[in-house]
Amino acid sequence: MDRDETESGTAVDASDDRVALGLALLERLEHESLPLPEVVDRIETVTTDPTVTRTILDEAELRGIIEREDGIIRPKSRQYVQFGQDVITKEGEFSCRRCGSGLSTGYFIDLDAGELGPFGSSCIRKVTGRED
Repeated sequence: MDRDETESGTAVDASDDRVALGLALLERLEHESLPLPEVVDRIETVTTDPTVTRTILDEAELRGIIEREDGIIRPKSRQYVQFGQDVITKEGEFSCRRCGSGLSTGYFIDLDAGELGPFGSSCIRKVTGRED
């Protein structure tokens, strides 16, 4: 599936920046398997649009990034986020992309498709799979 309709009726395709960022994030999941709601929680750091989320999951399956079965997602890649290399810290005034908390230090994941963040110290560990 290359195109999907969003709630507003606009098309979403695999070249959409949100899809590319979501796919890059799924390529870096650090688990043998995850329940679908936990994967969606991570994707929601990229988009809360359910059509884009569905497109990300469908594309990830088509490209062999994940396997889906009975609500369980199994990542195929073992390229995990390396904190010293793939996580960038910036000082400033931010809101956490996952929980909305105010931050003076933001953590950003440097993915091939772009930067994802900012996150607080707890949320960056949750998004990267270092904390359940």
